[in-house]
Amino acid sequence: MTETEWIADRFKTQTVQKYQQVLKRKRGQLILKRIFDIIVSSILLVILLPLLIVLAIWIKIDSPGPVFYRQERVTTNGKLFRIFKFRTMVQNADKLGSLVTEDNDPRISHVGSILRDCRLDEIPQLINIFLGDMSFVGTRPEVRKYVESYTDEMVATLLLPAGVTSLASIMYKDEAQEISHYIEEGYTADEAYVSFILPKKMEYNLAYLEELSLWYDIKLMVKTVVAVIK
Repeated sequence: MTETEWIADRFKTQTVQKYQQVLKRKRGQLILKRIFDIIVSSILLVILLPLLIVLAIWIKIDSPGPVFYRQERVTTNGKLFRIFKFRTMVQNADKLGSLVTEDNDPRISHVGSILRDCRLDEIPQLINIFLGDMSFVGTRPEVRKYVESYTDEMVATLLLPAGVTSLASIMYKDEAQEISHYIEEGYTADEAYVSFILPKKMEYNLAYLEELSLWYDIKLMVKTVVAVIK
């Protein structure tokens, strides 16, 4: 089985094909989006290289384990790729709890909590953007386990590369706190995410397919920076 065969049939539904037609009318914008991603990611990688080195050393000093967190995620058409993120949790955190993070999660390292608050753990994803696995703006890449729970309409978000940020990411920047609220009500972290958080985020992500343009992407990127600063 290839890296896309596991989900290929899900793209043949009328629901997904409806969104395919929407994106066909936006071919020019998609080309501009990719050119923008390549140029800006390469410039930022050069400019931020000193910061990347400093953060890498800081992570290594703070706790044992690799500098990067390389989890397998899903992107365009169900393609599997390994995301680049700075490690913010203890080593093998995936085996010690849920795949989503709770509020005050004990698996988060000291340095990791600072990196998460400032969203600095996301900077290495510039590598994924340059390689084409991701874009600056798009649906956040999920693990296969969660993608397998997608409705037919949610699958349409995989017609585009996964993104570092989106309106959904901005609106749910305190996602861990919401998940903790549901845990207090008796749900597991996975149940809370799949049943309550993910469907709401997908409403924003599906709307993005209709709104997509390079100018809209730039506005969302600016909104993200403002949200992080706040």
